[in-house]
Amino acid sequence: MTIQLDTQTRQREFRKELGLRDLVIGQILNVVGLYWVGVAARLGPAHVAFWLLGITLFYLPSAAVVIYLNRAHTLEGGLYEWARLGFNEFAGFLVGWNLWLNAVVILSFAGIQTNTMLAYMLGPRASWMAESKWAMGAVTLVVLGSLIVIAFIGLGLGKWIQDLGGVLMGVVFLALIALPFRNHLAGRHTEYPPITLSLPVISLFSLNLLGKMSFGALGGFDSMAIFAGECRDATKAIGRSVMIAVPMIAAMFILGTSSVVALVPRDKIDLVSPISQALTLGTRPGDPGAALIPLAIAALLFAFIAVMALTFAITTRLPLVAGWDKLLPDWFGRLHPRRKTPTNSILFVGVVALALALACVAGAGQQEAFQLLQNTSGLFYALAYMAMFALPLVGRQREILKPPLWLQAAATSGFVMTAMYLVLSLFPIIDVPHPLLFTAKVGGFVLACQLAAAGLYYTYRRKNKTVALDTTAAPAKQ
Repeated sequence: MTIQLDTQTRQREFRKELGLRDLVIGQILNVVGLYWVGVAARLGPAHVAFWLLGITLFYLPSAAVVIYLNRAHTLEGGLYEWARLGFNEFAGFLVGWNLWLNAVVILSFAGIQTNTMLAYMLGPRASWMAESKWAMGAVTLVVLGSLIVIAFIGLGLGKWIQDLGGVLMGVVFLALIALPFRNHLAGRHTEYPPITLSLPVISLFSLNLLGKMSFGALGGFDSMAIFAGECRDATKAIGRSVMIAVPMIAAMFILGTSSVVALVPRDKIDLVSPISQALTLGTRPGDPGAALIPLAIAALLFAFIAVMALTFAITTRLPLVAGWDKLLPDWFGRLHPRRKTPTNSILFVGVVALALALACVAGAGQQEAFQLLQNTSGLFYALAYMAMFALPLVGRQREILKPPLWLQAAATSGFVMTAMYLVLSLFPIIDVPHPLLFTAKVGGFVLACQLAAAGLYYTYRRKNKTVALDTTAAPAKQ
């Protein structure tokens, strides 16, 4: 409890930059992303049934569990602190480690996605960019450099970029949803089934997609709780932001996927930037609206940069709080004296994300690199979510705030869905030259990272104990 009080004291140093509006937009940006509608569209018209299953079995349970845990512990660090206080310091360290790695991997494919959207925005003459490793590398350098600068300045700037990005994302999704209707009215008849409850064939592939659509697409409500120390009235505002965002996110996913199904052949879907592809294929050169597509993709690109800026800010708070809790060196826990930003943590995250991004771009093609990074980041996140769903069932939070039976049932459902995702994400959903090698790369990297985390934790703890013993023994030797 002493550490909790220390964390509460340290988080008072932050400026309270985030209000309810910022949190709602942040929830939408963090959960929706820009590629999940492409993953779901691989199911065709049957995507609606799987979205509804994911919403019932995972999405609503995760929202309920996040609200419960935030009420029990409203602390900067979110799920990391919930696990540390609900289980023990090692469990909290592993959860924070996996959350951090998930976010770093997401940041590492920011350049790939940005490069793809730029290729769509600039038109056919820039199609070479999509598979150019030099272009992906250059764009990655520019994007991550920009994110570092935004993070240094702080949430005073970041929240306005985030809010504008959220508005632009909403406008682009509305355009995507309206495009098939507009084409129908213009005489371009397309099969557009916005709502259909047909079921896909149950197979390893479809279950893999269900896991990605439930956990992968619909996870993320915990992330804004990481900023608890930087929110105004955090206990109430974070819970309210979840409840407001839930129906909006569900509508964007279901209706946005329906448009991708209507506009793009199922076997041609671009999993890196499906919305840009759908907008491009949904118009013809002579259409009055065709000239607006580059503007729409530019708006989408800005929204994506806003998502990445938010993700970068989230990522830097985890080493910061771990430094406060003495689970990492104090160097990580230092704030800039004027801007109150975690300067050292920002530098560390930027260097790691850049190194991982350039290594992955150099070793694989665009679609395979994206899938490799996406599956790996999802596995890190799933390991953290297994702990989150276990907390209402066996965590010490039960002594502070007893969970009702319905919440325990929701936590159990979320735990099972996360476990299914954890297993199935070892396999790719696209054709790759060597599927077993793909699985070995993903599984081996995730396992190695868990072993590295355990080694880092126990080495640092042992070092701290040795220093403490030496300090205590020093007066006796005099």
